[in-house]
Amino acid sequence: MTIELSPELEKIVNAKVASGIYPNAHEFIREAILQWERLKKSRLDEAIVIGIEQADRGEFSKRTVQDIISAKETQKHN
Repeated sequence: MTIELSPELEKIVNAKVASGIYPNAHEFIREAILQWERLKKSRLDEAIVIGIEQADRGEFSKRTVQDIISAKETQKHN
């Protein structure tokens, strides 16, 4: 796979490699993607725990899944 980075992102990658933290650009990009995936999973896990705790307290939303999706889409466009 070949990717193109903006000059700004390329500087970041090159700086990390030059610092010796990563042996090459491939390893830096690989680690960045893995960290991003772990962060997404962590946030999802936190949201699930919060939801379970709220349900245990009898706190439920009257919004439908479609209401929530629509609200998120509106936020993206604002």
